[in-house]
Amino acid sequence: MYWRPFRVLLVALLVVMAIGAPPAHATTVDLSGTVALSNCSGSLVTLAGLPASAPALVLTNGHCLEEGFPEPGEVIVDEPTQRTFTVLGGDGRELGTVRASRLVYATMTGTDAALYQLSARYTDIERAYGVTALELAVDRPRAGTSIAVASGYWKWTYRCSIDGFAAELHEGSYVWQDSIRYTPECQTIGGTSGSPIIDVTTGKVVGVNNTGNESGQHCTMNNPCEVDESGQVTVRKGIGYGQQTHLLAAYLSGAGDFEGPGGQLARLGGELAGLGGGLAGLSGGLAGLSGGLAQDQL
Repeated sequence: MYWRPFRVLLVALLVVMAIGAPPAHATTVDLSGTVALSNCSGSLVTLAGLPASAPALVLTNGHCLEEGFPEPGEVIVDEPTQRTFTVLGGDGRELGTVRASRLVYATMTGTDAALYQLSARYTDIERAYGVTALELAVDRPRAGTSIAVASGYWKWTYRCSIDGFAAELHEGSYVWQDSIRYTPECQTIGGTSGSPIIDVTTGKVVGVNNTGNESGQHCTMNNPCEVDESGQVTVRKGIGYGQQTHLLAAYLSGAGDFEGPGGQLARLGGELAGLGGGLAGLSGGLAGLSGGLAQDQL
């Protein structure tokens, strides 16, 4: 999994100095809408129909939680948090920070995703930083789609295509369903975990980057393997993967129940039902939010 724990941040910086520029296939393009975490990447995301007055959302990986990895089978829902994120401009410039008030959802079972709700509204962020959120696509992406993996942690964007999908992706004790497999051009590295996978044609988020096979090992941590419907195992050294987000978007917009391919995210439907899921549950709770928020931290 492509994460960077805070305690080894210095090591990560030394690695950057050692490798110099990123690979030739990683080009600096528009990073607007992305955020940097202490150990990972992420993005400000929204849904079609979600009002600009709603609390903003940040998408990253479940394995990027400050508290550590969720256990296999664990689903975390509606927990208070004070986590901060650095908002980036299109050129990668750090514009300021935003703070989460709530961890809406996180898991590493079936998928590898975490969704935070911020104390600031979309309008607050746009007014302070001139940044708008990326829209989550509600449709399943297709093989051959041209994509960009935009890393707020490294301030680089990788461009490639969706090569196909893994029925199951196994990494250590974790299993993810219907994972996106990249073509070799996207040689994502540690710290790119949580980066949005963006359909370059629509500009919408179709997934969240989470791992890659680093050394060719079979199904170990940082070396995921693919398992097809018949149980055949395939290892693709150097290939990166991400998790689809259309089921998450469909549920949050009230258009789905997570009974998707392979039962991916099936647990989330029941867990979020108690939160009053859908757009109504995301657009309230701002009565106490006053104006005049400092522009260096929302």
